[in-house]
Amino acid sequence: MTDSLTIRDNRTGEEHEIEIVDGTIRAADLKKVGGLATYDPGFVNTASCRSAITYIDGEQGILEYRGYPIEQLAEQSSFLEVCYLLLNGELPTSDQLAQWTHDVTHHTFLHENIKSLMTGFRYDAHPMGMTMSSISALSTFYPHASNISDPENRYLQITRMIAKMPTIGAFAYRHSQGKPYIYPDNGLSYCANFLSMLFKMSERDYVADERLVKALEVLFILHADHEQNCSANAVRSVGSSQVDPYSAVAAGVGALYGPLHGGANEAVLKMLRRIGTTDNIPGFIEGVKEGKEKLMGFGHRVYKNYDPRAKIIKKATEDVFEVTGVNPLLKIAQELEKIALEDEYFVSRKLYPNVDFYSGLIYEALQFPPEMFTVLFAIGRTPGWLAQWQELVTDKEQKIARPKQIYTGERQREFVPIDQR
Repeated sequence: MTDSLTIRDNRTGEEHEIEIVDGTIRAADLKKVGGLATYDPGFVNTASCRSAITYIDGEQGILEYRGYPIEQLAEQSSFLEVCYLLLNGELPTSDQLAQWTHDVTHHTFLHENIKSLMTGFRYDAHPMGMTMSSISALSTFYPHASNISDPENRYLQITRMIAKMPTIGAFAYRHSQGKPYIYPDNGLSYCANFLSMLFKMSERDYVADERLVKALEVLFILHADHEQNCSANAVRSVGSSQVDPYSAVAAGVGALYGPLHGGANEAVLKMLRRIGTTDNIPGFIEGVKEGKEKLMGFGHRVYKNYDPRAKIIKKATEDVFEVTGVNPLLKIAQELEKIALEDEYFVSRKLYPNVDFYSGLIYEALQFPPEMFTVLFAIGRTPGWLAQWQELVTDKEQKIARPKQIYTGERQREFVPIDQR
């Protein structure tokens, strides 16, 4: 064996040779060593799949979709073009993009019963909860979605979900505002249509500023996929039972709902408001060093360098503020970033700005309430979830997710009748 690992079991004195492939060993091979298993809470050093979708080099700050640098895609591509890339592995030709755009546009409307479902939520229902429930409900409207072995059927359900996510998100937003739902305008682009459904009132035609449309495109592209994150893992885990894609993606939305995954940009805004002015930044920085304050939007579990998405989103922030006016929190954010990038305490710990540091400022400038931030994240992440799901169901190595556990409870207890307890 050329690339292998020799393990000596000190309990028995036996040595075992285990093959190394792609920098990993198969966990099942450890069974040779006295039936060993690995214990890895959070899967921080466990690969659960082989994937050709997204590449990340956290040390170098590199993010690529299907081999294309995120910087080039954000600058030159459209969101639907990136969706096609993630799902098919190649950038589309002009004819393929035209057909894909037509197919997505054709499915933007929701069944009226889904609208009725959404109107049934309380007036103050969280838009993310409404979004998750509505996606899950789609599986009952398209029962053939369970036929996941049929490529044409998979394509149809994938197209439907990408098309309907902005409509669901916009309806959830309008519901929370107490405003009438606005139906899709299929004469508009994907992102322009979303803005129309969100903000159109009495005007005959809603025309969004192209700079805002482009900023939204960029935000969606940056969030489209991020390898085996918490929500992608949830989609794959639930999808491994061979359930329909709507149910699998609903699981991803549920994972994203959690504050440790999708809520970081809202936490950044709260931090900036608490700081208040640039004069308070030195005191806040000292509080962070002393463990009394938390610096939100800096550092990342994967990136040990400047998050490449943060650089792109910083530029998008400037473009949005040209239209909406500058958020006073921007000056605090810029000064905080400048100090953190120069201070040895943060540099030595590789605490660089991540994608969440500036995204909340854009969402707020676009007049979204904080509870909508994760919905926007979910719309952008949907093609990534679907690409991960599609890769899962076509991968012959994949099995139903069923991790081991280390049992720590009581054993061999005798039942005591209730009158003797």
